Amino acid sequence: MPANVVVPDVGESIVDARVAKWLKKEGDAVNVGDALVELETDKIDLEVAAPQAGVLGKITQRDGADVKVGDVIGVIDDAAGAKPAAPAEPAVPKTAETPTAQVAQPPVVEAGRTRATPAARNVAQQNEVDLKQVRGSGEAGRVMKRDVEAASAGATAPKAVSAKAEPQPEPSTPVREDRRQAEGDRTEERVRMSKRRATIARRLVEAQSTAAMLTTFNEVDMTGVMAVRERHKQTFKDRFGVNLGLTSFFVKAAIGALRDFPRVNAEIQGDEMVLKRYYDIGVAVGAKEGLVVPVLRDADRMSFAQIEKKVRELAKAADDGTLSLADLKGGTFTVTNGGVFGSLMSTPILNPPQVGILGLHAIKDRPVAIDNQVAIRPMMYLALTYDHRIVDGSEAVRFLVRVKQLVEDPGALLLE
Repeated sequence: MPANVVVPDVGESIVDARVAKWLKKEGDAVNVGDALVELETDKIDLEVAAPQAGVLGKITQRDGADVKVGDVIGVIDDAAGAKPAAPAEPAVPKTAETPTAQVAQPPVVEAGRTRATPAARNVAQQNEVDLKQVRGSGEAGRVMKRDVEAASAGATAPKAVSAKAEPQPEPSTPVREDRRQAEGDRTEERVRMSKRRATIARRLVEAQSTAAMLTTFNEVDMTGVMAVRERHKQTFKDRFGVNLGLTSFFVKAAIGALRDFPRVNAEIQGDEMVLKRYYDIGVAVGAKEGLVVPVLRDADRMSFAQIEKKVRELAKAADDGTLSLADLKGGTFTVTNGGVFGSLMSTPILNPPQVGILGLHAIKDRPVAIDNQVAIRPMMYLALTYDHRIVDGSEAVRFLVRVKQLVEDPGALLLE
């Protein structure tokens, strides 16, 4: 019997999606579990698999269509109308999944289709790289964004480009450049926002219109932290396999301050304040489609090394487009570091329903007064944006002072 292909309910308040790309065509034979279509949501990209074997009889929602959870986007007919497949084709998934002597075979599965993340597919399309020629470094041989970028820059890239350049009807970069020259310098390009970018835009406006946001500033002397990092960086890396960065210091300091000022770790529900006695700290990381905020769950129970490892893992997943909903769920307070992009001072925007976000900035050597003497110290501006509806100004100022105290005395963080 025919089976509908529907937009799955993946939870975490995701109610709609966008059809990014169909991976099968009408009339293609499919097996159970074959990836049919890539969907783009405001939080993650996902693939929808075939619920039964048969033929993709109809695509009801084409690439670029906006759909909702439960919508039918295609129909799989039973196998009676399937096109006969080559004998070797059905065996490909088994070869990839079952340990045999053919372990050197390229990681191709799903009826001959290379497993790759959506981000990897986008980069491959932009750089005209043949995914079948790229060896994946991800789980089960999945091709990651970094694999495509390496292939594009390596010796195999020209071969893949030349194989695709001839029949490819889409304009390449030189064609677009010719058009700009023909039309002059005053050109425009109209690009549809991705689902994630559109959601980010909407949520930022909502945050500004629903919360009474205010930002307070302070500065912190990073001498102590820099000395600790310099003294222990090699030992730390040798023991834990990761660099001792700044994030762990500020996550620990934020948790110490949140314990002293619990309303900064709360949220508003109706006319009630929900004071949270746990510390799920969001750490903002940059991604292709905009900033995402994966969460360090129970960060107060994590060591410096665990924080640094987890942040590195989440940042890599964000870059590869493999963050899961579990990585993004919840969060009681956020730390964002504009300093990695060179920002000296900024006013971060709240991540609702949170009522506080700590902004870090670039470290700059500046002259400061120390015991009536002018000294050059590595200084950083800190910014705390808070929801003034439940966090008083004096409370926010004292919170930021507490963060400053803990960072300037790294030994005190051990007591936290």
